[in-house]
Amino acid sequence: MSNFDNRTEFRWYKIGIIGSGPAGLSAAAHAAELGVSHILFEAEDHASNTIYKYQKGKHVMAEPGILPLRSPMAFKEGKREEILGAWDEGLAKHKVNIKYNSEVVAIEGTDNSFQVKTKSGESFFCRKLILAIGLQGNIRKLGTPGENLEQVQYQLDDPKAYEDETIVVVGAGDAAIENAIALAEQNRVIMINRNEEFARCKEGNLTLVLSAIKDGKIECKYGSAPTNVEATGGDPPLKFSIKTPDGPDVIEAHRVIARLGATPPRKLVEGFGIKFPRPDPTAIPELTDKYESNVPGIYIIGALGGYPLIKQAMNQGYETVEYALGKFIEPADEPLLANKFASYSKTLKVSQVLDMIHESVPLLKTLNRLQLREFMLESDLRSPKQGEVVFQRNDYTNSFYMIVAGTVEVESLEDGKHKGWFPLPAGTFFGELGLISGRRRSSTCRAGPGCVLIEAPRRPMLKLVASQDAVRKQIDEVFLQRAIRTYLAPMLPQAELDELVAGGVQVKRYGGGEILFKEGDPPDGVYLIRRGSVMISRTIAGREVVLSYLSAGNYVGEMALLTDQPRSATVKAAVTTEAVILDSATFKRVVGRNPKWREEMESRFLDRLRMNAAMESAPDPGNIISFLLAQGVGEATDVLLIDESLCVRCDNCEKACADVHDGTSRLSREAGPTFAQIHVPTSCRHCEHPHCMKDCPPDAIHRSPNGEVYMNDTCIGCGNCEKNCPYGVIQLAPVDPKRKRPSLFSWLVLGMGPEPGREPKPKSKDIPKKAVKCDMCKDLPGGAACVRACPTGAALRVSPESFLRYTESSDVE
Repeated sequence: MSNFDNRTEFRWYKIGIIGSGPAGLSAAAHAAELGVSHILFEAEDHASNTIYKYQKGKHVMAEPGILPLRSPMAFKEGKREEILGAWDEGLAKHKVNIKYNSEVVAIEGTDNSFQVKTKSGESFFCRKLILAIGLQGNIRKLGTPGENLEQVQYQLDDPKAYEDETIVVVGAGDAAIENAIALAEQNRVIMINRNEEFARCKEGNLTLVLSAIKDGKIECKYGSAPTNVEATGGDPPLKFSIKTPDGPDVIEAHRVIARLGATPPRKLVEGFGIKFPRPDPTAIPELTDKYESNVPGIYIIGALGGYPLIKQAMNQGYETVEYALGKFIEPADEPLLANKFASYSKTLKVSQVLDMIHESVPLLKTLNRLQLREFMLESDLRSPKQGEVVFQRNDYTNSFYMIVAGTVEVESLEDGKHKGWFPLPAGTFFGELGLISGRRRSSTCRAGPGCVLIEAPRRPMLKLVASQDAVRKQIDEVFLQRAIRTYLAPMLPQAELDELVAGGVQVKRYGGGEILFKEGDPPDGVYLIRRGSVMISRTIAGREVVLSYLSAGNYVGEMALLTDQPRSATVKAAVTTEAVILDSATFKRVVGRNPKWREEMESRFLDRLRMNAAMESAPDPGNIISFLLAQGVGEATDVLLIDESLCVRCDNCEKACADVHDGTSRLSREAGPTFAQIHVPTSCRHCEHPHCMKDCPPDAIHRSPNGEVYMNDTCIGCGNCEKNCPYGVIQLAPVDPKRKRPSLFSWLVLGMGPEPGREPKPKSKDIPKKAVKCDMCKDLPGGAACVRACPTGAALRVSPESFLRYTESSDVE
């Protein structure tokens, strides 16, 4: 006889559901339609408090669109009020047993005999329990001084309550975007996005916010973070201080709305007996395929189970009731995953493949089954043949790879020559350098025997890193070791490398113009540049002289440590830069034990001294470098320069460009700044982290393996890329496939037709416009047409690694 039978004085139910969000409502409605005794506990006096707290009039999306909806409760995209109304009707229609104002404070008992206690003192008995309590009560705050000021809020109820205000919205997720768009109708809105793109939001919201930014309805400060909020006592009442890629900034605002997400209500949930696998605040409970927790009979769904979308949560509610009743039902995404995994195995079930991934890939062990399924929907499972190249050294690709089975072989080079291959075993990952720094691939990788890979595109990987602290930490640790070995200490034994990392490594981020260290400072470590670039300068005769420039993959700061002297130069970030800082004491200790490494470091040190001496004696060298850095060389991978001393103004470069690009030149020779004889025409820089790529709704902008940033035919002419490019190198041009264009050869040699690029433009307004930009003539065997067409050699393409050599060899006065 069960405990239920011994306690007839209490009402008991087969299923108890805690929380009436989308997941809980769906579970309760399904139990009701099956005629199963149930009770739905809700702490408020209304259902679905999370949706209820959405801003008035908010448009709620029904993503992902590829998933079918499994629930007796209706749901389709629409306004908040419409959805809440439909759910209220569903509650009445299905006669859901919902108990309002019943906050659950304790759960006791075991499977088939749980006692649920509410704040009011009531008790209820349930055989199975479903937790769908959400995260609303654990909002993340700014984490800066002033975060609790009256005008700093973490919720927006009615955007129409504010008018003609300057409002700062902090965050880059769905809630922040939706708040910003609604407020922008009658206010000035400035968004603060810590990252350089919107990586975590729904696709629909991504399109909306990028369109609003393009149209000037919303301002967005990318790569920025709050540092302080101060009450002014005036109008506007706030000074909101931020750190931006260009340095510190202050925004005068009427209010700040921070939408930074929430963390699980850990103390409450642990009180129910649920265990969390890790101490970090983003950790979520481990669950089985059937959403069952470590406590048999208690299931976890919705946001507490892994931040799913509304439709996913509702599907889970339906499925969990089936599981709680001992039935079997395939998850709604099962056919989609089965199709993805078919190329790997047609015999293994989806659950078996997921088990294999979870057991074999430590990086994904922190994900529960729901999160793993969601991640794999956006990634690919590959089985390349032995010897097949995954990517080549110097490729510009940014997929991230995890080895599920077999090995991947990485090419080892010595003095630029092939030395051999060393294997990466199952469970490791690679490709983190391209993901983090945007630099070229540092090695060639090929499939070894029995190789099975997960290839994760950049966007889902960034989303995972942003939401999972444990994943970010693992990637950072491996990146540090590999970066140190690749760029700083290739000959160090593994034990010494481990000591370098364990001895104290910091990762710091600097905005453009921010100083890493100053001339005269005591040495605090070696700085390995893992992203961005820096310029090195000294004060000579009262003026700053820029001595050199270093891009990601280089290091700086070793001179002072090797000589035990103060810093001999100032190092400043040219663009947004991340540096890995190795502890000075550990560095000196390891260098002292490894004479071969010290010898190599000292050799590089002497090379730098010679280069610095040459730059110091050159006529005004710092201005040349500063000028080029100001024109984007600091974040570029390829820049078109024109030597004005050789240029004869024939414009053949423009004409050649127009000839190979359907009549529209991608460069303007006359436009752009000039220093001495070095001219930087208006032409694409092919940036490490292209500004144009981050805001492209149709994903029309891509980077080829050789580094060229180009556009494909899916461009919709929205103009986001044109607006976001800081160098003005993108234009919207008419696309007329019927228009016949003359060739450069026919015009130059035969005099046939109008001049390329200057023939009459189509007059019809019906002809669409699309974005055009330099693609470095990536599909032409001879390379860039502009350079090939220059009769005097004035036009040349220069990489960041070589432009200093160019300035040294040029007689610039």
